[in-house]
Amino acid sequence: MKYMLLIYNRPGFLEELTEDERTGLFGEVDAIMKELTERGELVGGQALAGPDATRTIRARDGVPAVTDGPFLESREVFAGTVMVDCETEERAVEIASRWPDVKYGGAMEVRAVMHDAAADM
Repeated sequence: MKYMLLIYNRPGFLEELTEDERTGLFGEVDAIMKELTERGELVGGQALAGPDATRTIRARDGVPAVTDGPFLESREVFAGTVMVDCETEERAVEIASRWPDVKYGGAMEVRAVMHDAAADM
C-alpha cells in the first residue's frame, strides 16, 4: 500500500538551528531515505519552495481569488512529501514518527494514496 507522508514545519525554523543541529537534522533525513531505499519502500518525494513562493487560490463570491502564501489557519506550512510503499499503515506511521522535523515543532501527516487504497476506504 502506498502512503504519502506530508511534511509540515514552521517557516524559518532551520535558520534558528545551530550549524551542528542542521547537519544532524539533514543527516537523520539522509539515513531515513537510505533505509527506505534499501528496503524498497521509497517511491519518491520532494521538498517544496518556501511560503514566499507560494500562491493559494480560493473562491470568493464564486470567483477564483489568488493570494500570496500557503497560509491556512496554522503556524506550520506544507514543506514537502515522501511517498512510501509499506506493508502496513503502522509502518508508514513509524517512518513519519522518526522524521527529524517533528523534533523541531514540525508535523507529519500520513495518508493512504487513493489509487491503491480506494477499495479499502
